[in-house]
Amino acid sequence: MESQQLSHDDQWFIHHRVVVDPGQTLIRLDKFLMDRLPNVTRNKLQEGIKQGFVLVNQVAVKSNYRVRPGDEIVIALPEPPRDTEVIPEDIPLEIIYEDPHLLVVDKPAGMVVHPAYNNWQGTLVNALVYHFQNLPEMPDNHGRPGLVHRIDKDTSGLLVVAKTEQAMTHLAKQFFDHSIERTYIALVWGVPEEEAGTIDVNLGRSPKDRRVTVAFPDGDMGRRAVTHYQMLKPLRYVSLISCKLETGRTHQIRAHLKYKGHPLFNDASYGGDKILKGTVFSKYKAFVENCFKIIPRQALHAHSLGFTHPHSGERMHFESPWPEDLSKVVEKWENYLNYT
Repeated sequence: MESQQLSHDDQWFIHHRVVVDPGQTLIRLDKFLMDRLPNVTRNKLQEGIKQGFVLVNQVAVKSNYRVRPGDEIVIALPEPPRDTEVIPEDIPLEIIYEDPHLLVVDKPAGMVVHPAYNNWQGTLVNALVYHFQNLPEMPDNHGRPGLVHRIDKDTSGLLVVAKTEQAMTHLAKQFFDHSIERTYIALVWGVPEEEAGTIDVNLGRSPKDRRVTVAFPDGDMGRRAVTHYQMLKPLRYVSLISCKLETGRTHQIRAHLKYKGHPLFNDASYGGDKILKGTVFSKYKAFVENCFKIIPRQALHAHSLGFTHPHSGERMHFESPWPEDLSKVVEKWENYLNYT
């Protein structure tokens, strides 16, 4: 929405205005806003309400205020809202393939894919708009030029980027039809009972913490998500596996493997940053903590990517070598087994 200045004296700007529907049931203000504001945690909302940034009918209220039909809720902040303009930044890109229609990028762990709350700079998209002109945008996806999919900040590996409208439309349809081939390498806690299998379980945002994705095995909530996995190497207390995505839900591999009892190694959001398997010996604890330092992120790498070229119709396949941190931590586990 367009920003509106409240007054010339206080220099505050309206970021959001909501008029509550006539049929709305009584609900806490913070919970009501959680469902309407993307990328905002409940803690941040409650802090904003406490500081008076949220007004109901022009009056500051508490988080436990019960929203009523017809209420006008305004979120106002001292600074104007960010627009969808992306600031070009001279950030080097690891481009493993490029032609006039598309490019394939190998993203390092730690790089956010597109600008969003708390990450307006230093993203892959900031780099893309610096190096390439007039990248297309998906409808209703403003501020994310070239993107047809994404991977998490702390996941390394391959992304395809569209350079033309025709390429973007064609690639987006392949993602929709699940004809894109995406394989990830993951180091997980424990050893799965079956060497290969399929996880076909609905996923959706957690009702308790919207930053994470959870499984809904009854199928009553969330959206269908399908992950095929294959054992690559059992390492007693951890396993190296490959995961092939059939669908592409947020945090799909991370949430599916958590549901199966095998969280990704050092995945803080899904419980993998704790010692979940192994011995009680202090030497073992020190070994695992040293491994956490080597790979200070979830051990997940987007290893391969296959798709039909939107212009030539040729089937394309790309692979990304394992990043150094993943290679080192797997080597340490192999050496550990050899000496125990």
